[in-house]
This record gives sequence, C-alpha cells and structure tokens, in this order.
Amino acid sequence: MNVVFAGGGTGGHLYPAIAVADALRTEATVSFVGTADRLEATIVPKAGYPLYTIAARPLTGIASPFVNAKGIAQSVAVLRRLRPDIVIATGGYVCFPLVTAARIPGVTKWHVPIALLEPNAVPGLTNRLLAPMVDEVWNAQNTGVPVRASVRSLPARAAAAARLGVDPVRKTLLVVGGSQGARSINGAVASLALSGGVPSEWQMLLIAGRTDAADVAATLARVPNVRVLQYLDDMADGYAVADLVLARAGAMTVAELAAVRLPAILVPYPHAAADHQTANARAVERSGAAVLLPDDALVARLPAVLAETLAPARFASLRASATALDPGDAVAAIVARIRALVSRTGTT
Repeated sequence: MNVVFAGGGTGGHLYPAIAVADALRTEATVSFVGTADRLEATIVPKAGYPLYTIAARPLTGIASPFVNAKGIAQSVAVLRRLRPDIVIATGGYVCFPLVTAARIPGVTKWHVPIALLEPNAVPGLTNRLLAPMVDEVWNAQNTGVPVRASVRSLPARAAAAARLGVDPVRKTLLVVGGSQGARSINGAVASLALSGGVPSEWQMLLIAGRTDAADVAATLARVPNVRVLQYLDDMADGYAVADLVLARAGAMTVAELAAVRLPAILVPYPHAAADHQTANARAVERSGAAVLLPDDALVARLPAVLAETLAPARFASLRASATALDPGDAVAAIVARIRALVSRTGTT
C-alpha cells in the first residue's frame, strides 16, 4: 500500500499524520507533501519520512491563485511519481493544491480515494472547500484525533524530569503555546512568575518557542523553580512531569490532553480561523477538565484564575474530570478506514 499525506504549517496538522504513518510502517510506503519553508520541512524528515515540497499559499490574497496554480502543477508531477493508493489531507493550505491535483482525471492510476482529517471543532477555510472533493471526512466525532504512541504511553516521571532538568517531586505547571510558541502566554506567565504568583510548592516548565525562549529565560533567570525551553519535539516528557497545563487550544493539544488525562487552563489563539480554538476549548470546558481563559484577559486575570484553579476542591474536580476522559484509539480507527477505502476501490 502506498500512502501520501498532505499537511503542514503547524504541529496540529503534522503530528496526527505522523501518528498514523507510524502505525502503517510495516504495511505501507509513506510519503508526505508539504512546503519547503514551514514546520514540516524539519518535523517530517526527523520523523523518518520523505517530504516532497510544492508551492502553496493561504486561499486569500492577490498572489494566492498564481502560487496555488503552480502548486497544483507540481502536485500533478509528485502524484504521477508516487502513484498513491490513498491520499490523506491533514490540514493546512498546502492540502488545497495537492487534493485538487489528485482529483484531475488521469493524474493518478485510478480514482484514488482521498480522506480529509478535520480535528478542530470548526473547520478552517481550506478544509471547508476540500470537503466536497474527498471520499471521507474524519473528525473527533467519528474517528477521534490521532495521537503519537509516545504520548499514549508516557515515560516514568522521574526519567522525564531528569531529561528536562526539573524536580521530579515538585508539582509542575507545564506552559506551552503550541509548536511555535505564544508571545502573549510567554509574557503573562513571565509576569506571573516575577510577581510570585506560582505557589511555592509548584515549579513551572515553560516551552517558550524558538523566537522568544532566550529573552524569556534571561528575564526569569533569577526566579526559582522555573525552567524555560525552546521546544520539545515530543511532548511526552513534558506531559509526564505535568500536573496542570496552560496552553493554546489547538486540536492536537486538546487531543493530547485527553490522551494523557491532564487538567488544563486553555487560552485560545484569538486569530485562529473561524475562532476554532475557542470552540475546541469550550468543548473541553464542558467536560469539566479545563478552564477557558480568553487571550485578551490573560494578563489581567491569570493570577486569579490560577489561584482559583489550584484551590484544592476545584483542582480535585478538574483532575477527576480529566481522568474520566476516554479519548479512544483514533490511530486504530483511522488505519481501519484506510484499509477499507483502499480495499473498496481496489487500488492496491
């Protein structure tokens, strides 16, 4: 079986695809299609898969039709070379030229099945446009969101703490702003730490992103029990030491929090397409496993929200709700759908 994934731009578009690709290693040849200047250019090769790059731009703006037309032509060449049995789009504007090319008669060896993974509560523009062009749409309701095996089976807390350079015994607030960091979150938690707003029995592990990490680390250099890192390729160690997470509300983060059953304070990215992160966060808040804190209230309200969250009764309630979450095995469900689609269309 020959499987081609298309997706990129953020970890939320890449890590679900890598989770499924890893599960297919023994039965399929896997390739990725993405862009040369975004996150996939480093993450995909590091995961051990070939990446074919094409031109792509968001579906708005004057240059978009011309760049994406070039991307469609490049996608035709890639698809003719790879001859996939199935194409799986996992999000990001790079999916548009690749899926469009896969629907051009004669480009692939047959009518190749195309699936679209939509992990967010509200689809973005690209996925809304692609949905009528694909054979199946997979989402949190019908398959779940794939999570990497390392996150589904966390390492021992002591070993993870040693690798991260934190105290294995002290309770840990894990702060992460997504695959590229979040400046508003970095600034708010830095102010919190400087003002003594983190309880003395807690420590903070801040994944600040490559752009801001050095400045944040310098700002907090004299604050005890704070560890600042640029990035974690695999969040398993971070989750293994965490007792509470403060994070954006991207679909991948939400799915991973459910898989590791950790309570959270979720701060949706305010400029996300169709405000989908707020919808993601509200769904978790309704389950009782998270507190939603709007980005525009972050600086003013974070100290009070953290104090309220860590009050013994409230924290116990959040932990109990998080522990009760049942994320299911989305990887197994999607692998089963891949086999069914390929078998049904007879492309192998």
